[in-house]
Amino acid sequence: MNKMNKKWIALCSTAITAVYAAGYYTTDTQAANNQPIQHIATNVQTNNQTLNNTKSSSKEVNKLYKDGTFTGTGMNRRGTIAVQVNIKNDQITAVEISDFAMHYSESDVVGLPNEVLQKQSAQVNNVSGATYSTQAFEDAVQDALNQAHNEVG
Repeated sequence: MNKMNKKWIALCSTAITAVYAAGYYTTDTQAANNQPIQHIATNVQTNNQTLNNTKSSSKEVNKLYKDGTFTGTGMNRRGTIAVQVNIKNDQITAVEISDFAMHYSESDVVGLPNEVLQKQSAQVNNVSGATYSTQAFEDAVQDALNQAHNEVG
């Protein structure tokens, strides 16, 4: 093995170790605080909403989202999902899967848009056998909601 290959092996090993350490630290911290593991984007959005609501006037506090249709994308190693989310008066009024390019069948996640409408949240129940598709769908809806977020303050 030449010197260049050894450097690449060391560099890649260090990068993989850093990724695993970060994941372990996050998981361990959440477990110590007795918190469920959630997507980072959800936690960031919740914290930003709290901050923005604190700064805004009482009339603007009640309006978290702008009205309109927002497109979001979620992706992982099994493909991508794009959704369109309609918002009116701070309510999710429609969710449509506009592009499905996952390794698995779209029929596995066909019920998830209705679940978003019922829960008024991107957080849906995991579909057994379609974990990657479910996660990409959640990420896509959350991406759309982040775009719809009413920036106040």
